[in-house]
Amino acid sequence: MSVLMTMRLTADARQFEAIAQQEPETIQAIVRRAREHGLIAHRSFGNANEVFMVDEWPDEASFQEFFDASPEIPVVFGKAGLQGEPEVTFWRPLETNDTV
Repeated sequence: MSVLMTMRLTADARQFEAIAQQEPETIQAIVRRAREHGLIAHRSFGNANEVFMVDEWPDEASFQEFFDASPEIPVVFGKAGLQGEPEVTFWRPLETNDTV
């Protein structure tokens, strides 16, 4: 069963959006590589000083292989004013009989 990966960054969400608009080739190259490593779904969210990403991956190892093979990700994060290290958490599905 797949896992969710959440990543929380202390960074300027507006600047992150601007970079995505200014550098679409870089962003699309990252997306292509993610798909090659098994990415199932991805969304980004933000507020004034945080960027929050949610991905679905086949397993933790697939994400880690993708991330390790993507040197442009830290560069993009740096341009968005990343402070500190990204906080990455993996979540497994729970069998709770309440899936909608």
